[in-house]
Amino acid sequence: IIEIFVLMAQHPEIKGVRADSIRLLRDSRHLIDDEFRKDIRNTSLFIELFKCKEGIHRNLRRMNRYGILGRYLPEFGHIIGQMQHDLFHIYTVDAHTLNLIKHLRKFRWPELAEKFPLASKLIDKLPKPELIYLAGLYHDIGKGRGGDHSELGAVDAEAFARRHHLPPWDSALIVWLVQHHLVMSTTAQRKDLSDPQVIHDFAQFVGDQTHLDYLYVLTVADINATNPSLWNSWRASLLRQLYTETKRALRRGLENPLDREEQIRQTQSAALDILVRGGTDPDDAEQLWSQLGDDYFLRHTANDVAWHTDAILQHPNDGGPLVLMKETTQREFEGGTQIFIYAPDQHDFFAVTVAAMSQLNLNIHDARIITSTSQFTLDTYVVLDADGGSIGNNPARIQQIREGLIEALKNPDDYPTIIQRRVPRQLKHFAFAPQVTIHNDAQRPVTILELTAPDRPGLLARIGRIFLEYDLSLQNAKIATLGERVEDVFFITDDKGQPLSDPELCARLQETIVRRLSEPSIQPAQFSI
Repeated sequence: IIEIFVLMAQHPEIKGVRADSIRLLRDSRHLIDDEFRKDIRNTSLFIELFKCKEGIHRNLRRMNRYGILGRYLPEFGHIIGQMQHDLFHIYTVDAHTLNLIKHLRKFRWPELAEKFPLASKLIDKLPKPELIYLAGLYHDIGKGRGGDHSELGAVDAEAFARRHHLPPWDSALIVWLVQHHLVMSTTAQRKDLSDPQVIHDFAQFVGDQTHLDYLYVLTVADINATNPSLWNSWRASLLRQLYTETKRALRRGLENPLDREEQIRQTQSAALDILVRGGTDPDDAEQLWSQLGDDYFLRHTANDVAWHTDAILQHPNDGGPLVLMKETTQREFEGGTQIFIYAPDQHDFFAVTVAAMSQLNLNIHDARIITSTSQFTLDTYVVLDADGGSIGNNPARIQQIREGLIEALKNPDDYPTIIQRRVPRQLKHFAFAPQVTIHNDAQRPVTILELTAPDRPGLLARIGRIFLEYDLSLQNAKIATLGERVEDVFFITDDKGQPLSDPELCARLQETIVRRLSEPSIQPAQFSI
């Protein structure tokens, strides 16, 4: 029963199975019992299928269509036809799983090397490619049972490996990949990748280059198999940045993490070289830098520091807000547009900025907030257009955004309490209660507020308004939109720059956010840009 699928994979000239053979296969499904599943001949054949150079996805799909796969793997049978009730996943669990395996195979296609350059390169370097296919088969197998599907799936994967007599290293890798298949995606989208500690922690988590390679390839395939619209240059660059920085950390050695002070020195030295070549007085640059603090140089590349510094030094003191725009650099957030704002700090700066961006139909994906000792704010936002595309080199659109932001920041009193646009019916159908957690960072003097909520127009503007009411300062933010839901992380302090220490205040803040984000939208006075 299993051998027929292995033979078709080994001999791609065999184009299919005759109808009478399919009928015989279906009529013989009852023969697949516990004894059949334990038989070393059958387990060896099943593993052999995953070692084939071609036909893995095609023959797994045939096995599923003829009722063999769910019979041979009862745990897979439980996810057949299982719906996933959100807009993030557009396939049933079994269809998504087989689609993931198809994407792993497609990474080997030369015509897709441009779309998936790193995954295409790595898939051919994996020491045992069959292991990533097996991890893909089991990555979501724990869904629909309640509890953490990654943990449940890891238990099933371990039992599978034991039943199929896999060597200990192979078994451990498959179980690890199933258990942690979401970690790289959530780290890339929710953590500050410019923080050396974040990279060091992730490098410690993966442990070695092999685990990093396998996890990266599985992550890219998973995102693409979930919903094709989720894969864009923005997500690609985040994952590539995390991969590249982690690879550097592993090469340097986990016992030699990059020192913060050394990273700052390297960034400043490289930026100064760029500025001096362009004719900037180094004393002027260093005087400005002395007001900016360490976080600025940890969060920005040398090229961006030079870009900001040159523009600030040329900007007249009474010239109003400085707004710069460019497509993001390769190392950072390629595919998005970077908006840099330099202006005198004011308490409602974040609220006004995100309200203006909302009305300009921009989706914010990253926010870096720096306040200088001279009370100027240096904020960097990475944005995409509302349709998820890049703004690109569109002079009219760039001018509209720059002028809109400058006008809004010059006239903050025109800021509406809430930005209102109609919530699409599709999003209303999938609405769920917002979830907020608040805790202090063990490594930095900030409070971390994590928000999971249904995506809706003007959501960040509402959050900005609440921060304003509670006298909170935003230090940094990671903005992730996943299908119809947002998973945002805000790094905040009180009005004195200290982490929140009052449990009652945190409880009130939590309750306010949940209540405000659950309210139906109210049409405010129009705020025209």
